[in-house]
Amino acid sequence: MIEQAFSFLANLTTAELFGYFWPFFILDMTRYVIIEGLVLLHYLPKRKRMVSEYQQAKQALFTQRPLVSILVPGKNEGQHLPKLVETLNRQTYSNIELIVVDDGSDDNTPIICQELNKRGLINVFIRNEVRGGKASAANTALNFAKGKYIVHIDADSHMDNNAIETILIPFFMNNEVGCVGGDVRVANYDTSLITQVQGVEYTKSLMLGRTVASQLGILRIVSGAYGAFRKDVLEQIKGWDVGPGLDGDITLKVRKLGYQVVHEPASVCYTNVPITIRKLAKQRYRWDKSMIRFRLRKHIDILKPSAEFRWSNFITVVDNLAFNLFLDIKWFIYFFLIIQLSSDYIVYILIINYSLYVLANLAQWIFSIILQKQLRQSPYYLSLLFVPLMPLYTGIFLRFVRTFSYIMELVHKRSYDDKWNPWKVSKVAKENKL
Repeated sequence: MIEQAFSFLANLTTAELFGYFWPFFILDMTRYVIIEGLVLLHYLPKRKRMVSEYQQAKQALFTQRPLVSILVPGKNEGQHLPKLVETLNRQTYSNIELIVVDDGSDDNTPIICQELNKRGLINVFIRNEVRGGKASAANTALNFAKGKYIVHIDADSHMDNNAIETILIPFFMNNEVGCVGGDVRVANYDTSLITQVQGVEYTKSLMLGRTVASQLGILRIVSGAYGAFRKDVLEQIKGWDVGPGLDGDITLKVRKLGYQVVHEPASVCYTNVPITIRKLAKQRYRWDKSMIRFRLRKHIDILKPSAEFRWSNFITVVDNLAFNLFLDIKWFIYFFLIIQLSSDYIVYILIINYSLYVLANLAQWIFSIILQKQLRQSPYYLSLLFVPLMPLYTGIFLRFVRTFSYIMELVHKRSYDDKWNPWKVSKVAKENKL
């Protein structure tokens, strides 16, 4: 069958080749292989040239030594906090305060936090008896923060020893930077096949994809798992709003104020990801609803001419909508047409499409390895074994989850019924169109 598929491919004319596989050649290969490759070729020499500027910014950081407030909101995350605290104690930049908000935990999290607080390992511990949701907990922590810079970290995360230092340096290289995204990797990589596939996804999409988007000036999200903000900027936008995808929401709010948003791949944080396909589907279902709620509803003004209009913000949202919403619909139309017009060759076309996307994912994996080596990180070469699974994972599984999520949010606004936030909080958010 495979031999017949490639015999079919070999006999296609150029016009037929693009006719059958135009989504790959025109869209995906252009965006994820050619553009990412070209940006990386520009970025790596640029980073080498900026070593002197980077060192000057580092010196300014350690000379000024501003206080940095680490905000850790969470519920039932006590088991992870000792490891997070341990990595914070090993940081190369030490002028930090740790503020932990326990958002209504019903396990032993309060006991663990109180013990860490007594030992001086947590500077401020706040216990919310009634759960208010992640945004509420983060804003509570922000109210107690004294630092010039705010670092928001998920409670189930831990960091490289120089993570805080490296995430702060971009602020000292450019005073127009409002927030910086840290590089998030998978902590529980070896737990299951599902976590290993996510490990490849995070390296390919977050480390590589967000570095490229940052260089193009269209980065649209600073991860909620690990991101740094100027406190004065957070105060201008009044902190976090309620909802799934609140990290993407706050990033767009920072962009709308005119500040730059950058990604720093040298600043690495490790977070735990879902270990089963069911839990992963639930997580992505929650995340994907934010596309409709925030990009298509709340921040649709970015696409409209106004006194605050900026092309970079316009392109950021259009790029997001195009490659995640409209092209998601395109795939279903494409396969419907293939079935209708080329049913005799459908198996061959599927095999060739799969092979093309494996090659594209391989190219991205190679790019990520090159970037890691440039940053003097240790690439995990065995992750290559999972690259052949990526077209099935991203092209089928995640696409169906994403499509279902979009439909449910467009038709029913299901993000306001998400159990991730208390129903009273979601009710207020819905009434105020947050």
